[in-house]
Amino acid sequence: MQAIILAAGMGRRLGEMTKENTKCMLSINGKRLIDKTLEQLANNGIQKVIIVVGYSAKNLIEHIGNRYEKFFDIEFINNPIFDKTNNIYSLALAKEKMIEDDTILLESDLIYEESVLQMAIESPYPNLALVSKWESWMDGTVVQIDDQYNIINFINKKAFSYRDAETYYKTVNIYKFSKEFAKQKYIPFLNAYCEAQGNNEYYEQVLRVIAFLNSQDVKALPIGNKKWYEIDDIQDKDIAETIFANNDDEQLAKMNKRYGGYWRFPQLLDYCYLVNPYFPPKRMLEEMRANFDTLLTEYPSGMGVNSLLAGKYFGIKQEYTVVGNGAAELIKSLLERNIGKIGIVLPTFEEYPNRYSKADIIAFVPDNKDCAYNSSDLIKFYDNKSIKTLLLINPDNPSGNFIPKKKVLELAEWTKNKGIKFIV
Repeated sequence: MQAIILAAGMGRRLGEMTKENTKCMLSINGKRLIDKTLEQLANNGIQKVIIVVGYSAKNLIEHIGNRYEKFFDIEFINNPIFDKTNNIYSLALAKEKMIEDDTILLESDLIYEESVLQMAIESPYPNLALVSKWESWMDGTVVQIDDQYNIINFINKKAFSYRDAETYYKTVNIYKFSKEFAKQKYIPFLNAYCEAQGNNEYYEQVLRVIAFLNSQDVKALPIGNKKWYEIDDIQDKDIAETIFANNDDEQLAKMNKRYGGYWRFPQLLDYCYLVNPYFPPKRMLEEMRANFDTLLTEYPSGMGVNSLLAGKYFGIKQEYTVVGNGAAELIKSLLERNIGKIGIVLPTFEEYPNRYSKADIIAFVPDNKDCAYNSSDLIKFYDNKSIKTLLLINPDNPSGNFIPKKKVLELAEWTKNKGIKFIV
């Protein structure tokens, strides 16, 4: 079995990162994509590799050199008009190679765990496309399959419908074609498609035509929860480096630096950031969906109106109400105007101590494994401390400690008598 790697593209969306090199020369956590791909092909017994080059071909060829000659032969095919064509033309340049042996077809901007490649090689299906259940971060060609894993439709970006998203599988851009299929089906249709539509197209469009005529020619092979990512821009690179971190500690550090946005990692369970299981209520979601176009296109009300509305709903006078874009914005504004020593219970939401001088923080740390405390504990601790402000988060974050309303009011009365500003 041989492999064909399409590596002629310019990777414009990666900006400066591809100024001198094509995308597969991009380094992810210290290893270039092309090296990772070639090593995995070598580990799985591939006997020959054909690489279609174009943009910055010299740098790529020199980088590969003869480092892999003990594993397989590498042949380079040049696409001289890489800037005017798309991957259908690059593959057409290698079409004669496809009838020499069964082929694993790969795009060069992919990163995946080795078992993904093994699935394609070891599968009894002679012609297949690796697919992954569609998720919201995915972009590009998707397919629909039947119960027998036949691909019944290839859907490009223009034809994508979010109403049908639950039925979609994203192509991983790793394919396996037998030499017989290439000779009898794929190459004849490839030639006809290029003749009719030109060279600035995608090779998946040929498979779309074949699937339309006979859905049993190419099978879909779902990869389940195995890891893979396609790198088209700097955000993709950042996410890929998190998913494919070199070790658990490195991955944890990269995750922590993101401060949210974990919907891009569907397999991740987040027990760190605050979640309100009662919000938003179903009725609110339905109302927002019904008014989505208006919410998206109309200019929002000013702060005065927002304060009026918030005051109405919470039974508070407008002049006592400020609406912010999340707690962090309000915390910053509030603490910047605060002066003097402040009492804070630790551990706490780090946004508070991070916005205040450490020298002016007098911390109360509960002396128990549950970080539990009550109003009496706070009064006893701060009674002889010269604080100007006391901060109470209730329920507390991250401990979950809760002080009942009656006790909070008693604490408020104590702070009032002591001349201490009370922030709840």
